[in-house]
Formats: sequence, structure tokens, C-alpha cells
Amino acid sequence: MPDSATFTIEQRDAIAVLRLARPEKRNALDLVTISAIESFFTSPPPDVRVAVLTGTGDHFCAGLDLGDVRDADFMSGFRTTQAWHRAFAAMEYGTIPVIAALHGATIGGGLELAAAAHIRIGGQTAFYALPEGQRGIFLGGGGSVRLTRLIGTSRVLEMMLTGRRYPASEAERIGAIHYVVDDGAGFAFGMELARKVAQNAAHSNVAILQALPRIADMSHAEGLFAERMTASLMATEDESRERINAFLERKR
Repeated sequence: MPDSATFTIEQRDAIAVLRLARPEKRNALDLVTISAIESFFTSPPPDVRVAVLTGTGDHFCAGLDLGDVRDADFMSGFRTTQAWHRAFAAMEYGTIPVIAALHGATIGGGLELAAAAHIRIGGQTAFYALPEGQRGIFLGGGGSVRLTRLIGTSRVLEMMLTGRRYPASEAERIGAIHYVVDDGAGFAFGMELARKVAQNAAHSNVAILQALPRIADMSHAEGLFAERMTASLMATEDESRERINAFLERKR
């Protein structure tokens, strides 16, 4: 699995451990890192069943590397945002579940990256913020779509206007993260969850990642139709039959 100096990849059995690796920049995201994220999720190794994403050093991610947009014109800014959107979409709508283990600063584009993951774990001293208003910029990693659906448009608006920092306990309460754990325990807990997720049927994991967010965008009737089609398709898989039969045999 190729990696870069800013995004490292390690495979542990069926789990890929992905690390943002710019601790001197609080793991701020530059275009090299964004490209590496897109490359991995566009074509993950076939034997990887789940990924755990974290950051090196004291922080998960401080967001956009502002050096990338210091002298940007409209078209370069547009292309940069396109690159972020491609990378995060490859992650969100990929074939492997992603568990983000968050610590320290998870702000701006770092929070947008975390929102593209499927399960989010936060250390007790982690904090979450959207300082875009203070920087004179706007969300560019899909946060205006993903974050507003996670925590509501009004709350995202308030975070961007005020730069308010949410501690882990509040972030869990509003739905930005799923778990709060002791500091330093996020990665180990993420690996524990990853091992459980890796035991699921691979086709079920893919269906969950692909179908659920799209059904959420549909009308009531369209969503029910898509659910019927997905459920019916899943039941035709040989592995599904094997797992159902194994469960029924244990119940006898």
C-alpha cells in the first residue's frame, strides 16, 4: 500500500491503520495529503475490511493548510475544493467502513474529514470547532452538507460565526461523535471496534455505506423502494445464507 510522507498506511490483518503525519503542522491538510487520501479510498487493498484513521502527535487535524490558499484565485480555490470533495466522497461512499479516532484539535477541515468517516471516537480533551469565519473563508470539505446533517444547520452556522469550541462531552451530545473515551485510549478502542466491524459480511458493510446515506436523501416512497431492493439483494448472497443458517443452527 503506497503512502506519502504526510499520510501513512499500515495494514494489520484486515485493518488498515491510516495516520495523518504532519505533527509539526498539527496535521493540517495540504493537497498532497488530500491526494493520498483519495488514492487509498479509490482503490483500497482487496483484503482490507475496515480502516482506522487517526493523527500523529497531539492533534487529529487542525484543518486546511492555509498556505494552500494564501494566494488563491477563484479557479485554484475551486479546484482545491473539488479535490477535497473527491477525496472525502471516496472515503464516505467507499467499500470499507472508516473509524476516526480523534484527539486534540479537530477543527475546520479536520472536522469535515471526521464527518466523512462512519464512526467517530473522541478523547476527553479533544475539541471541535469551525473557525472559518475568523479566517475569512468557508467550508470546503463537504461540511456544509455532512456537518449540517450530523448536528443541524443552525449549530454549524453558530460554530462558524463565533468560532466556539465544543469539548468532547458536548460533541457527543450534539451528535458530532459517537463515543467519548479516556485520553490516549481512542486508537485502541477504534481498533477494537474495527475488529468487530471486520467480522461482518463484506457485502453487508458495502450496502450499509452505500445505501443508507442515499436513502436519507430520498423521498419516503423512494427510500422504502431502495430499502426493499437492497434487502432483497443482500438475501441472495451465499454468505448471507451461510450466516443465517449458522445462526439458526445455534438456536436449535
